[in-house]
Amino acid sequence: MSPENLAYALTQVVHNFGAVTVLGGAVFALWPVPRLEFGRTFAALILIAWTVQLLSGGVFGLVSYHYYGETPDLSSVAMTALVVKIVAAFSGVLLSALFLLRGRQWRPDGVKRTFQGLATLGVVALTAAAFLRWFS
Repeated sequence: MSPENLAYALTQVVHNFGAVTVLGGAVFALWPVPRLEFGRTFAALILIAWTVQLLSGGVFGLVSYHYYGETPDLSSVAMTALVVKIVAAFSGVLLSALFLLRGRQWRPDGVKRTFQGLATLGVVALTAAAFLRWFS
């Protein structure tokens, strides 16, 4: 086993668990029954998970740079997908942080829309990840 493959695999494990938490946390807050009374807990987990996504995504590039002296050469489709993932991640960080800062005053329908938005951002990021992976 080569060290770079191990580094990529371990980074991918962290990235995958972050993705599960980003989408799963938002979905679990809403379905099968709303658990909005635990919104702050879910939002904190989702905020951490989006941060993990951003950091582990950056580690992918650093691993490539460390072992190959350059970042991966991405196609235009893959680069677009990467930008979409980054925008979704920053949006997820901002939305979950905003909820943690101000969400106590929000009405239940606003809380529900927040978690629907977080779930949508998770779906967008996961969809973009497929394009990033297969169009690199």
